[in-house]
Amino acid sequence: MKGAPAFAASPAGRAQINPMVIMAFDYGDVRTGVAVCDKMEMLASPVAVVRERDQAKLIEKLLPLIAEKEPELLVVGLPKNMDGSLGFRAQACLAFAEALSERSGIGHEMVDERLSSVMAHAALHQAGKKEKKHGAVVDAVAATEILDRFLTWRKNASK
Repeated sequence: MKGAPAFAASPAGRAQINPMVIMAFDYGDVRTGVAVCDKMEMLASPVAVVRERDQAKLIEKLLPLIAEKEPELLVVGLPKNMDGSLGFRAQACLAFAEALSERSGIGHEMVDERLSSVMAHAALHQAGKKEKKHGAVVDAVAATEILDRFLTWRKNASK
């Protein structure tokens, strides 16, 4: 990970989190969901869904969002297979994360995103959104779920 370390040793010897703005991505073949958390890492919120098939063009479209939100860390969902192995889609996400990190100059972490889209659809259904309307926002909600998982991991890692 590039940049300042996300964790620092506290006087008691435990890892202590330095809170920061973090931006998360649910990378897809056609749509990529984007979410961001506040500086205190309390609230993850959907930001946008960016439609772009070409990875290089997608990154160019994401750079203004990154500049606007000023994250100190990028988090990208890693779609592992149910047995934990990495397939073709996971390799594409790893390549996307590396390229985005390189272009933005911001370090990145990968987060297991298994079932994040399922959870996003369930959350939208529970919120009363019609199934036909999910496509427009489900990727941003999935990015929010990915970011929530990462924030929970960070909080637990500092205990």
